[in-house]
Amino acid sequence: MGVEPPPDTAVHNQESDPAAAVVVPVEKETETETETKSDMAKTSTSLPQPAPSWFTPKRLLVIFCVINMINYVDRGAIASNGVNGSPRVCTKTGVCSHGSGIQGDFNLSNFKDGVISSAFMVGLLVASPIFASLAKSINPFRLIGVGLSVWTFAAAGCGISIDFWSITICRMLVGVGEASFISLAAPFIDDNAPVTQRTAWLGIFYMCIPTGIALGYVYGGWVGDGFGWRYAFFGEAILMLPFAILGFVMKPLQMKGFSPTGTKKSLTTPETNVIEIEVITNDKDVPVSKHTSKEPSRFGLFWKDIKALLAEKIFVINVLGYVAYNFVIGAYSYWGPKAGYSIYHMSNADMLFGGITIIGGIVGTLSGGFILDYMNATIPNAFKLLSTATFFGAIFCFSAFCFKNLYAFIVLFLIGEILIFATQGPVNFVCLHTV
Repeated sequence: MGVEPPPDTAVHNQESDPAAAVVVPVEKETETETETKSDMAKTSTSLPQPAPSWFTPKRLLVIFCVINMINYVDRGAIASNGVNGSPRVCTKTGVCSHGSGIQGDFNLSNFKDGVISSAFMVGLLVASPIFASLAKSINPFRLIGVGLSVWTFAAAGCGISIDFWSITICRMLVGVGEASFISLAAPFIDDNAPVTQRTAWLGIFYMCIPTGIALGYVYGGWVGDGFGWRYAFFGEAILMLPFAILGFVMKPLQMKGFSPTGTKKSLTTPETNVIEIEVITNDKDVPVSKHTSKEPSRFGLFWKDIKALLAEKIFVINVLGYVAYNFVIGAYSYWGPKAGYSIYHMSNADMLFGGITIIGGIVGTLSGGFILDYMNATIPNAFKLLSTATFFGAIFCFSAFCFKNLYAFIVLFLIGEILIFATQGPVNFVCLHTV
């Protein structure tokens, strides 16, 4: 192709010059090659058709939402009274109760119990930038498959853990598995969502956070009380296993911000949301590091990306605010059921907190996304919505714990959660659009 002339050119040369008769065999050979290439083109065109017709952006959004929800079901389950349980208590006479759940079986103090709840963040913080960096040269779905496989085995490992350190290590590995997915899903959603619905799509995705936590409270309380806390982790591993396998069998997918070097094609239609393996392989042969001799290592490229991120002041401010936000949300989500049981003597704290969280989370997260789209999704408008919702949400949540009346607590805490979760869509919109 590009070396031998096409059949029409060969015939023209033959007519203009008698000596061109030698071209006749070449003409016949070219026709054969053309037919072969035509057959190959038809074959290559027909082969990939079934896959792109199913894995449309909307269906992949649903898959990402289910995976995200299972992630947060795990967060809710380990915080539930059915799984986390209560510590051993000894009376003045020396009579000690066995306790229940993880705290009772491993005789954990509140400090160690808090370490278990936060251990996944170690794996998440370490692995997230690594997975995001690798996605520039490796098919993101393969990375997700690897990560979710780690998550599945780590969740099962929590179920067979024998002491504080074993379950802590497994919780760290759960964070590693989550990192592979959470750092790659949002860019895909932002890239493939309709322009006027980007924040709404992100809102739907992040709605799975409160929904998953709420379902985790209920799931953990039910399984923990009925079968034992270990079976809650086994159930999570079984739920995640099909998605881990799916990551290995799906065709390569190109995501915004993670596309291989030299590829600039945007994926916006069902026909183009899946690309062939050959394209990915070809681009892997030309990594970024080969373009300049001054950057010989992948670590150098990674550090360059980090410095570029730190130079984006809006991004840094947004992330620092999100850190404080998650500090509060983490405390509420993990210690909330315990507080409800201790302060308000709730016999069904898992169910009640699950109900409040799922209503507040769904209403708040969807409302935040739709309101920002209605306001015109810009970074200044996102910050206005963030500051307003966070300020009033904090007031309502703080006020809820100041009342001893259970019904006053429920009403105020529900309003506070709606306002707090309204920030999910806007805060992630700012992160994606400032970099």
